[in-house]
Amino acid sequence: MLYLLLLLVGLAILIAGGNLLVRGASNLAGRLGVAPVIVGMTVVAFGTSTPELVVNLAAAIRGDSAIGFGNVVGSNTANIGLLLAITAIAYPLVIHRSIVTREIPMMLLASVAAVVLGLNSLTEGGADRFTRGDGLMLLLLFGVFLYYTLGDALRQRESDAFFVAPNTAEKPNRAASGVRLAALIVGGLLLLIGGGELTVRGALGFAQAVGIPDVIVGLTIVAVGTSLPELATSIIAARRGQTDMAMGNIVGSNIFNLLFIWGLTVTLAPTDLPSGGRIDLLVMTGFAAALLPMALTQRKLSRLEGGVLCIGYITYIVWLAMR
Repeated sequence: MLYLLLLLVGLAILIAGGNLLVRGASNLAGRLGVAPVIVGMTVVAFGTSTPELVVNLAAAIRGDSAIGFGNVVGSNTANIGLLLAITAIAYPLVIHRSIVTREIPMMLLASVAAVVLGLNSLTEGGADRFTRGDGLMLLLLFGVFLYYTLGDALRQRESDAFFVAPNTAEKPNRAASGVRLAALIVGGLLLLIGGGELTVRGALGFAQAVGIPDVIVGLTIVAVGTSLPELATSIIAARRGQTDMAMGNIVGSNIFNLLFIWGLTVTLAPTDLPSGGRIDLLVMTGFAAALLPMALTQRKLSRLEGGVLCIGYITYIVWLAMR
């Protein structure tokens, strides 16, 4: 009962944090004169990926590489197969042009890079593992992603008349608005982190109490638990009509998870691929590949396509349980 209570309280805090973060991020997009999708790809995506970052850094310090691997790969799979699917089923998502032409291909490239770098037995004949060199390569790709994304934001900013210097009389109001935006975003992130922590603790405790194996807990409950901020934020953003921010949040989080969090993790602590990890990597890449043709159809993720993704994820979870 205590674990269930923690789980419910954590979910409530996640919803409150997601609401604050989306409000702050939406206002920030308008204030900076950039598209909401760019804010979703950066501020929101990186913020909601904070639980994954904390879990992986702790795992790297403890030398528990399997948890870190399961957290990143499981989170990326759940983000598309469960979180994005649920959001699309509830609110069909209109997809911004830049997500179709650049962000989804970048996510797919990151997934393929992780497969190529991790499966040394296929490319070099050695053991399957991620080395420090692999981590640095992933971090380099993350730098390329940031360069192009922030370049888009700066080009929008320079072309927007909103950035004409304001007169002196407007400065106090703008300063107050800036403080309010910072409070919304920071407060939302703190609530998401705290809510994610409570939710994961409650889910883990409940799963262990009823005898679910640790490997399933790591690949499913921990992965989904640390992805709950993305789910809360995306559904709230979609409900508010910010579907491009919802989509950008999921895709940006996946890129951030693989290129930055996993790149940093294996740079700090080179990691052997866990048992069954090869298939997990391929499944993650398969979901990323499936999203591209779906996004290309009328640049919209429909309820039907969301249902197909959800069925695919449930099938994967059933296979995990059998494994």
